[in-house]
Amino acid sequence: MAFKIIAYGVEPYEEHLYSELNKYGFELTLVNDLLTADNGDLAKGYDGVLLFVNCLADRANLEKFNDYGINYVFTRTAGFNHIDLQAAADLGIKVARVPAYSPNAIAELAVYLGTALLRHTVYTTARTSKLNFTVTETNFSHEVHKITVGIVGTGHIGCVEAELYKGLGAKLLGYDIFQSDFAKKLVEFKELDELLAESDIVSLHLPYFPGKNENFVGEDFIGKMKDGAILINTARGELIDEAAVVKAIKSGKLEGFGADVLTDEARFFGKDFSDGTEFPDATIKELIELYPKVLITPHVAAMTDVAVSNMISTSYDNFNAAIKGESLGRAEVELPEPAKK
Repeated sequence: MAFKIIAYGVEPYEEHLYSELNKYGFELTLVNDLLTADNGDLAKGYDGVLLFVNCLADRANLEKFNDYGINYVFTRTAGFNHIDLQAAADLGIKVARVPAYSPNAIAELAVYLGTALLRHTVYTTARTSKLNFTVTETNFSHEVHKITVGIVGTGHIGCVEAELYKGLGAKLLGYDIFQSDFAKKLVEFKELDELLAESDIVSLHLPYFPGKNENFVGEDFIGKMKDGAILINTARGELIDEAAVVKAIKSGKLEGFGADVLTDEARFFGKDFSDGTEFPDATIKELIELYPKVLITPHVAAMTDVAVSNMISTSYDNFNAAIKGESLGRAEVELPEPAKK
């Protein structure tokens, strides 16, 4: 009997990849909606659950899956903060992820956001789209080969971003607790405060650890940045205090802010508020309204043909290895000790 997997958060335009890459013959059900508090019961009768970013794998849903006899709750993302790991440990549910699907996809968007803000291209095209072809002081911009880019988090994605900026001639600085030999070939490592003071663009590639590094970027962090610098976040929204960014953009401390992620973004990403529906966060709404100094994309950095294919194929490999009792290596998420009953 085929192993049955239900995958949540599958977009219609990527459905064909799930069939094309299904080399193990899994029985698949694809759900367009993300996992929420209301649709966990769809997993009844399945052997494994495959999640995407912003799926609600909280204790209530995990307990429901456990009642259905599901032992595998995997995510086709590198991050796993949407899964209650303590609940998974308590219930004996194995959790796995996709450690790397396409560093290029994330890094390319980070570079695009940074260079678009640096050259004010969105500001300019927004004006020309309205048939306004006048040139203003804002069009007077820097060139990439004359700036310094600081990368906070020099793992796979950070290193690819460094390579891309290096190809454009920028000076590269890096900050990371672990300084790999490969990263040392690309960036000059500095203490964080030094990097912030010297960088024209600061780009974040840090993991988010709930309860540990929320608001990593706040008023103190921004205050140490170079005046008129640009801040980019394609990591996790919870790393940023959006209110501090709003204040910094309005004061001119920051020239621009680009992000593919926002705090508690499941409240609005994937939804349309253009009809006047009330937006659920006044601060983030104020941030978005600072366009074109603020450029926001709705967590689409990994929406490329290469990245999505790698997410799916690696997830299938994870399920196959788990079923056979083989090691998942870096894909397996380490769980805490089960709570004592």
